[in-house]
Amino acid sequence: MEGYWLFLVLLVSALLLGFLSVLFALVWVFHYREGLSWDGGSAEFNWHPVLIITGFIFIQGIAIIVYRLPWTWKCSKLLIKFIHAGLNTIAMILAIVSLVAVFDFHNAKNIPNMYSLHSWIGLTAVIFYTLQLVLGFAVFLLPFAPVSLRASLMPIHIYSGLLIFATVIATALMGVTEKLIFALKTPAYSTSPPEAIFVNTLGLLIVIFGALILWMATRPHWKRPPEQNSKIQQPNGGTPEGTEEESTVTDCSNTDKSDVEFNSEAAARKRNLKLDEVGQRSTM
Repeated sequence: MEGYWLFLVLLVSALLLGFLSVLFALVWVFHYREGLSWDGGSAEFNWHPVLIITGFIFIQGIAIIVYRLPWTWKCSKLLIKFIHAGLNTIAMILAIVSLVAVFDFHNAKNIPNMYSLHSWIGLTAVIFYTLQLVLGFAVFLLPFAPVSLRASLMPIHIYSGLLIFATVIATALMGVTEKLIFALKTPAYSTSPPEAIFVNTLGLLIVIFGALILWMATRPHWKRPPEQNSKIQQPNGGTPEGTEEESTVTDCSNTDKSDVEFNSEAAARKRNLKLDEVGQRSTM
């Protein structure tokens, strides 16, 4: 893999920033806000930023780059598809629960629903994300779609996935800013109180995390190599060990070299036998 160490540095950095973003979200709601509960109050609303950052941003980001992890290139692509779909399903469930928390809180407090640009774009992102997941299951995971259809839809699937991910990040930044403007009265948001600085830092972490994920997901030399009749590359750019004939029977173990060694030994025995026959004939 070209640029393996750079990829590794970016991956570790993205994971660290993702964990920090989730941690910052929890500190925000427990230290500066009312914590978490499910009682129709402000603590129920707090589930919304926590679940969005955890599922819709962090887990979705990991799902996007799971194909790019070089140590999974010896795994069956079907297995990676299930992991990709599973992570996206978890992200979708968390996003839907976060929406339920918001609507429940608004209804309990008689606050109008769906009046802000944040809510419009956010609900649109959830709807398109759900459609993306359902179509992905139907076309790429189930064995019914023809190969030509998969090939034609793959660029659209990739583009729409990255677009939804970037849209979610932008919507989250709108949401946390909106929340701070509404919640911080004394002192006001414009005076930069500690909570405002803390949440602004959270926004920066989310932006950098998203930028790293998008960068890793769009570098062509970090793309998973084709499985059919292609050499399996080592993560460190070393010598390939073999070829994959069928992706459905490939697992995550190292390539077994025993057959190659056995064939080499057999060939050596045949050469020795031929030499013996030539020697015997020369003495006759």
